[in-house]
Amino acid sequence: MHTPHDPYVRVRGAREHNLRNVDVDIPRDMVVVFTGVSGSGKSSLAFGTVYAEAQRRYFESVAPYARRLIHQVGAPKVGEITGLPPAVSLEQRRAAPTSRSSVGTVTNLSNSLRMLFSRAGDYPPGAERLDSDAFSPNTAAGACPECHGLGRVHRTSEELLVPDPSLSVRQGAIAAWPGAWQGKNLRDILDALGYDVDRPWRELPAEQREWILFTDEQPVVTVHPVRDADRIQRPYQGTYMSAHRYVMKTFSDSKSPTLRAKAERFLSSAPCPACGGSRLRPEALAVTFAGRTIAELAALPLTDLAGQLVADGETARVLTDDLRSRITPVLELGLGYLSLDRATPTLSAGELQRLRLATQLRSGLFGVVYVLDEPSAGLHPADTEALLTVLARLKAAGNSVFVVEHHLDVVRGADWLVDVGPLAGEHGGRVLHSGPVAELDSVEESATARYLFDRSPAPVREVRSPGGQLKVGPVSRHNLRAVTAEFPLGVLTAVTGVSGSGKSTLIGEIAEDLTGMGRLVSVDQRPIGRTPRSNLATYTGLFDVVRKEFAATQEARRRGFGVGRFSFNVSGGRCETCQGEGFVSVELLFLPSTYAPCPDCGGARYNPETLEVTYRGRNIAQVLDLTVESAADFFADTPAVARSLRTLLDVGLGYLRLGQPATELSGGEAQRIKLASELQRGRRGHTLYLLDEPTTGLHPADVDVLMRQLHGLVDTGNTVIVVEHDMSVVAGADWVIDLGPGGGDEGGRIVAAGPPAEVARAEGSATATYLARALG
Repeated sequence: MHTPHDPYVRVRGAREHNLRNVDVDIPRDMVVVFTGVSGSGKSSLAFGTVYAEAQRRYFESVAPYARRLIHQVGAPKVGEITGLPPAVSLEQRRAAPTSRSSVGTVTNLSNSLRMLFSRAGDYPPGAERLDSDAFSPNTAAGACPECHGLGRVHRTSEELLVPDPSLSVRQGAIAAWPGAWQGKNLRDILDALGYDVDRPWRELPAEQREWILFTDEQPVVTVHPVRDADRIQRPYQGTYMSAHRYVMKTFSDSKSPTLRAKAERFLSSAPCPACGGSRLRPEALAVTFAGRTIAELAALPLTDLAGQLVADGETARVLTDDLRSRITPVLELGLGYLSLDRATPTLSAGELQRLRLATQLRSGLFGVVYVLDEPSAGLHPADTEALLTVLARLKAAGNSVFVVEHHLDVVRGADWLVDVGPLAGEHGGRVLHSGPVAELDSVEESATARYLFDRSPAPVREVRSPGGQLKVGPVSRHNLRAVTAEFPLGVLTAVTGVSGSGKSTLIGEIAEDLTGMGRLVSVDQRPIGRTPRSNLATYTGLFDVVRKEFAATQEARRRGFGVGRFSFNVSGGRCETCQGEGFVSVELLFLPSTYAPCPDCGGARYNPETLEVTYRGRNIAQVLDLTVESAADFFADTPAVARSLRTLLDVGLGYLRLGQPATELSGGEAQRIKLASELQRGRRGHTLYLLDEPTTGLHPADVDVLMRQLHGLVDTGNTVIVVEHDMSVVAGADWVIDLGPGGGDEGGRIVAAGPPAEVARAEGSATATYLARALG
């Protein structure tokens, strides 16, 4: 019966992604955890259905004109949902934050601090009051004009641009110039301008060297290129660009990370001489509060900042009270060591997630459904306890907390459990259990139950002995102070420690140029593609082989179809109506744009002629629709395809479709696809594999599959280093390097290093107790 006070959110007929017409009742005013193996459909239920519907309803109440300005999620595929309050989503955004984003901007604390300086700061005599924008390095009103509010200036010098002055320009003296045709073009233009490009650089007159490297002029000349005698070379108009100008332009404008990194090698970075690295204009730095400038306060750890906010006067008191109340939840979550000016890219995933949670705690909303995506990701077991307290506080404030989670401690702490499965993809999408946690024990199909109630001790593994050492350091970055670490080679090493202890900073120093290093492969959780055109088959190179198979069929040869005909990214074989996307976007003005299957190809992506070519009875669109599992049977006797598919099965991705767009994959799935791409290259020992939290987003059952692969890599002569919080993984490693003891200024040291059993007994280590528990 549906009364206005129905205590349940009732979902009927959910069909989003792989959900199979799911009906489920989820209680409100509780901490509800959604579990299930990766790809089972739990996120489709929590985010794709419940949250998406709550957001759609909210947008319905917004004026149609305003609705056009908001990016709207479409209506989820669901029969009906009743009893649904407004919802707030805290997803793990994996997008790279910019260098202008900081702890202050994520928590909105910077706004309050700027307002305090604007309204209650001590101004020099005669100075006019500044607006709060004038205290922000991210606005034209506040940014230091010299460094544009970045705090550092990038400069070039002759030594950086020309590392070897014994070479001539033609021999490549100007290392900063681009390679290939563009570099030759610039040399030809210099030649045409009358400079001697064959004389050693150091013998050129100083004013010529200065002009070639640093001029802002861009003269245009006619170039008569000298190339192979048998090719006709036509003269062309060439524009000169100095090396300095080229480097600065590439560094500031290029979208390619590789080109930017190359340009950065020819730049030296130093604190801005005008603002001393504070990023602000002199007028803003002349204003103080409690005897300090805004830059000095923003550089203090939040614990110290809270102590500095003592006010006299009504305005100052209102503003300092607000600031302190915003800082309190951040301190409660154990992040008091961070400062407001700490750049967001330098934070770990766990720190960022907790900052967002702190902001929500402060908001004081009640009667809301909070939908959280793995809040324990990137959290050390010690920090997970603080997280459980926060979830309990959100609930106590009168909210419902829906959490998608794999961490067993969080699952055990839930009031209610919704388990989705039994397996992933088309073998999942059913609700196996919705009820109290203890009752899951009787659900035989559940993969979660096996791990949640397993009381057998961890199997004892023989610890491998290393075949050498890799010395890293001394490292002094972020909170690491001259730390030197020795990583054993030929074994599996886990790097542990609480959030912010310096783990990612330390492994970030592992580079190809270290002594004793072979090949280095870094496998992260960044997406494998930003658009739906990128998919599993294109990323792994599998699609190239499949297209060759289609092009080799008799029908394709008879029609003169080459390999390119079977790509949906280039014109020729693709359907031109949807440009190979398979769907068309229909603008509905103030309703969310809706995507409809392409009216011409019906979602197949290809034109009818291309689809007439079949390989073993299936056309190219039908092959892209196969799951990895079905494709492995279909291509069993095509060795190149079978090998790729086997490695994808080995890392537990059998449920993904070959043509599944990259935008639909989770971070954990993207990471495993990268690992599979590496594994299919064939075993070449002496490679070092570096994985930053590879178990994030993985169910314990998937973690077992992944660890079998990683141990297999070590057994064939490779080295694996993982940054990890999952104690079952750490317990199975050969060597552990534990950082800490705390985060920020209280961390940054190696507390213990050795086999797991030894580290589990280490004094003063936050990891030791949890590791000892995992070792049984």
